[in-house]
Amino acid sequence: MAERGARLLVVDDNKVNRLLLTRGLELQGHRVATAENGRVALEMLRAEPFDLMLLDMEMPELDGFGVLEQMVADPQLRDVPVIVTSSLEGVGDVVRCIELGADDFLRKPVNPVILKARVNSSLEKKRLRDMQKDLVRRFATSAVAEDLQRSGFALGGRRLTCTVMFADIRGFTALCEAQAPEETIELLNNYYALMFDAIAGHGGVVNQMIGDGLMAIFGAPLPLPEPALAAVRTALDMIETIELFNQERTALGREPIRIGVGIATGEVVAGYTGTEDRATYTCIGDTVNLAARLEAHTKAVGRDILTDGATRDALGDRVPVAALEQVQFKGKSAPVPVFAVTPQAQK
Repeated sequence: MAERGARLLVVDDNKVNRLLLTRGLELQGHRVATAENGRVALEMLRAEPFDLMLLDMEMPELDGFGVLEQMVADPQLRDVPVIVTSSLEGVGDVVRCIELGADDFLRKPVNPVILKARVNSSLEKKRLRDMQKDLVRRFATSAVAEDLQRSGFALGGRRLTCTVMFADIRGFTALCEAQAPEETIELLNNYYALMFDAIAGHGGVVNQMIGDGLMAIFGAPLPLPEPALAAVRTALDMIETIELFNQERTALGREPIRIGVGIATGEVVAGYTGTEDRATYTCIGDTVNLAARLEAHTKAVGRDILTDGATRDALGDRVPVAALEQVQFKGKSAPVPVFAVTPQAQK
């Protein structure tokens, strides 16, 4: 069933046409605004949300073709449904309107019964598109959703330099054994909500969750000016947030938790992997493996945040770190320099 009470914009330089269209649409229960030319219409579209626009083609200042051209080039406007209402007769003009993104084309004088059916049909399509967008936003991060909207979906990857973070809860298995499953689910939901907020706040993308562990990327799919610095500052926020969270847990008589974070910077291959029916945005490469090894190594050295040399170099003097002993990680041909973010940086 089509949405009722939608917000519509009628664009026509002819005052009589505007009034008649507005009256008919308002009788259908819609809320209608009007514009006398394309320039004003674009200003209104950028100032407030509309569910549908009815657009005349022949207007002064900026005609309908100009409006459609600007809308298709603007991510904010390209998904607004447009029904063209015009006296143009040529098939070429109709085709051009459709190619520029118009959903429908009605010749003047517009039959009110047909108009009602086309408006309802366009609003229903918009409702379904909005539901699809909500699902994408629900099951993907905002950066991935934006990348999908901008570039579309395609399996495959590209080489780029970014920073990868791994984090998990220490002693999670023992914690699960000591409490009810419902308590564990509650803990994980709270934990992920807090960690996601910290990661998104610095431009990171969570692309993997396994039990109590998560993987985040900084610098993909959308670029960041300084991904290494963003990742380390995120890790510091995560540690501070967990400390505050533990105050609440302790007050409730529950065991405090600790997390370990590993961060590495370097070249990866990032993109959508899987199948056409089920895919995820991820990245692979030695940098990913190294970040995972560093996170695991936090347990061995009793540090909360460990980084590799590339991340350390990117930080400069902005975040204090301490050099630890080099480590021969599994799968690495040579020992790896390891750095710990010092306690002073967490205050």
